[in-house]
Amino acid sequence: MKSTYYCIMSDDNRKEVRYTDIGRVDAVDICALPGVLADISLAGCKVHFPIPVTVDMENDYELRIKPSHKTVLNSLVLICHPQWKKTCNNETDIGFQVLRSPDSPQLASYIQLLKQDSDDPANVQSILIDSKATFIK
Repeated sequence: MKSTYYCIMSDDNRKEVRYTDIGRVDAVDICALPGVLADISLAGCKVHFPIPVTVDMENDYELRIKPSHKTVLNSLVLICHPQWKKTCNNETDIGFQVLRSPDSPQLASYIQLLKQDSDDPANVQSILIDSKATFIK
C-alpha cells in the first residue's frame, strides 16, 4: 500500500496574511507547464507545479499569474524570489517572495479584493469546513 505524504507550509512566519486563491501561473524559466497558484499575499505566494522542477534559489523569476477572480482581466507580472521548495509525489510546491514588480500596484488592488471577499459573510468559502470531495460507490 502506497502512503500519501502531504507537504504543508506553516503560516507562523508570514509577514502578510495569505489568501487562498487559484489561478494559472506561467513561469517559463522554471517549467514549460503552467503552475497553479495556491495562495498569495503582498509579500509572497505559493505555486504548485504538476511535475518535479529545478529552481535556482539564488535567481529571481518572472511569474505571470492569471487569477481566477472575475474582476481581474489581465495577468499580473511579478518578479519573485524563491524562498523554499518541496517536492512530494512527483509534484513541486515553491514559495516565492514578491519583489518590486511592474504590476505591484495591481497586486495590491487584487489583495484588497481578496481581503474584502474573505470579510464578506456571504462568501461561501468562509463557511466551508472541508472542501474535499467525497465519492460514494
